[in-house]
Amino acid sequence: MRESTAAGVVLASGAGTRVGAALNKVYLPVAGRRVVAWSLDAFAAAAGIGVLVLVIRPEDAELAAEVVAAGSAPVEIVEGGPTRQASELNALRQLASRIADGSVDAVLIHDGARPLVTPGLIASVLERTREDGGAVPGLAADDVVSMAGPDTVAGPLPGAIRVQTPQGFRAQPLLAAYEQAAAEGFLGTDTASCMEKFSALPVRWVPGSAENVKITYPHDLAVAERLLRR
Repeated sequence: MRESTAAGVVLASGAGTRVGAALNKVYLPVAGRRVVAWSLDAFAAAAGIGVLVLVIRPEDAELAAEVVAAGSAPVEIVEGGPTRQASELNALRQLASRIADGSVDAVLIHDGARPLVTPGLIASVLERTREDGGAVPGLAADDVVSMAGPDTVAGPLPGAIRVQTPQGFRAQPLLAAYEQAAAEGFLGTDTASCMEKFSALPVRWVPGSAENVKITYPHDLAVAERLLRR
């Protein structure tokens, strides 16, 4: 029987215009390296990850090749689609034959704009994914409130969490759900929302990290720089 491994998919196919740079934000320099390079190396160092896929925009091909060449592990490069979900589907189709034969049993999808993800968090998500079928890291969101109307606050929303990435799922149900979503024209907000719509797999949460910040605005780069250099 073929031994199974997990695949890590790092998304780098968005424009990231809010950060205010002409360059795709995942290729901006932070702590001496490009943003996305930190995520790729964290996946390369995480226990149980045997395949790495980087999803890119065609116009970033040279930058992606530079990052991959400087990295510590082989990385498969796949062109993204017009939406995040389409980009994820392209990555899953890249893995489809290995998912079908069982050599890839789980897939973790990560936002390349989160350079502070750690091998430990990746391993934690993978472990819970293999136990239950789906897992996302998150932080308790005690400051989130619900709305009673268009301009009326109802009060705290019990049990709310702020979801991070990587989000992990068993590979075969994940691919099947994404193919069904594409066939039906469904567009989810993230990987978990697509799985909730088209799969019976439970989605568990594991403790995330307050330092697993996403680069969205210019000040986020300064925060990431300080944390990574520490």
